[in-house]
Amino acid sequence: MPQASTPIGVFDSGVGGLSVLRALLAAMPHERFVYLADSAHAPYGERGDAYVAARTHAISRYLCEQHHIKALVVACNTATAAAIHEVRSSYPELPLVGLEPAIKPALAATQTGRVGVIGTRGTLTSAKFGKLMASLAGQAEFVVQPCDGLAHAIERSVAQALPAPAPGSTAYTTETGALCARYVQAMGPFGTEPGQIDTLVLGCTHYIFVAHELRALVGPEVQFIETGEPVARQTQRLLEAADLLYRPADAAAGEPCPHPDAARRVQLLTTGPVAMLEAAAQRWLDLPASCCRSVQVS
Repeated sequence: MPQASTPIGVFDSGVGGLSVLRALLAAMPHERFVYLADSAHAPYGERGDAYVAARTHAISRYLCEQHHIKALVVACNTATAAAIHEVRSSYPELPLVGLEPAIKPALAATQTGRVGVIGTRGTLTSAKFGKLMASLAGQAEFVVQPCDGLAHAIERSVAQALPAPAPGSTAYTTETGALCARYVQAMGPFGTEPGQIDTLVLGCTHYIFVAHELRALVGPEVQFIETGEPVARQTQRLLEAADLLYRPADAAAGEPCPHPDAARRVQLLTTGPVAMLEAAAQRWLDLPASCCRSVQVS
C-alpha cells in the first residue's frame, strides 16, 4: 500500500513533462518525486495508440514496483488519451492524474470566441480529444493544429542550449522557431480583434518551453493556456483525499524529512541519453546532473 513518505511518480515520452514537474515541485515543496522520460521511445505523439499504451503500462509497472510510488502523474497528453483508462483499471488504489488539452479554461478565457489548439497528432486525433471537442460544440470556434515534429525538435534543442530570441525577433532562426512559424501561420490571424484567435492552448507539455518563440509570432495580447499548475493542484487534492500528502510534522521519530531543496527530493530517470535529461534539468529546473541517471524499462 502507498505511504505518505513514498514518492510521486511522473512520466512523459521525453523531457517535456519537466514543465509539469516544475509546477508539482512548486505546489508541494516537501514531496519527493521520481520523473521518468521515455526518450528512447519518443515521440509518442507520432506513434500508434497500441504502442503508446504498451509503453505507458511498462512505465507504470516500473514506477510502482521499483519506486513504490504513492501517486502517478501521466505528464503526457498522448499517453493520457491512449491508455489512462487502462492504467486506472490496473491500479485502482493508486491516485492517478492525466493530462488533456485545457480546452475548458480556454473557452472561459476567450473574448473573440476563436481558440487555437496545438498538440501532437496522436493527441488531437484521439477519441478522448474528439469526445471533449464534441461536448463543447457550438460554444466557440476551435482552430486545431497538429504540430508534427515540434516536440521532437524541442527535445533536440535542449542540448544545444540556444538562447531565447531577442524581443521582437522573428524567431525563425532555429528548427523549433521554423516549426512554430509554420504551424502558427497555418492557423490564421492571432490577436484580439473580431475573427482573430485570442487564446492558444498548448496541448503538449513540451510547448511551454518554446513559449518565447510562440509569443514572438502571435503577439503580446494572445493568452496561452497550459496544464502544469492545474495538474499540480489536482494531484495535491487527490493526495489529501487519500491521506497521502506528506507533512514533515507527522514523520516518525528518526525518519529523514524531505528537504525543500528540489535537488534533494527529485530523481530524474531516462530510457534515452542521460546527457539530454541533464541538460534539460539544468536549463529548465536548475537541477544538477547528479539527479539524473539512465534506466531500462521493458
